[in-house]
Amino acid sequence: MIDKIYVGRRKTSVARVILRSGSGKVTVNDKEFEQAFPLKVSREDIIAPFKVTETLNKYDVFVNVNGGGITGQAQAIRLGISRALEDINSDFRSGLKAEGFLTRDPRMVERKKYGQPKARKRFQFSKR
Repeated sequence: MIDKIYVGRRKTSVARVILRSGSGKVTVNDKEFEQAFPLKVSREDIIAPFKVTETLNKYDVFVNVNGGGITGQAQAIRLGISRALEDINSDFRSGLKAEGFLTRDPRMVERKKYGQPKARKRFQFSKR
């Protein structure tokens, strides 16, 4: 059986998610879920789609994620899981959409401009 890969993105993070029916085990980059995401907030963010659809501990999740930081990676995984759940059962769509889990967050880091120390910060202005 060939598993379908679902992609989730956030900032510069890209997560490739595979869902299989199982006992609710989450594997991220061949590591245990708790080891890959030590922060409780990130772990809850990843599991949120299962709570909304009431499918907690029904699917095993295999994730390959790279780029960005912990929060961006967790939210990219959340989007990938949400897309996979929607594909499995289209009835889940309304609940996931209401929570905003099917929307790709378009916000990115603004680029640094020349003649400035950062994207929006300016050097101190001197009139004289």
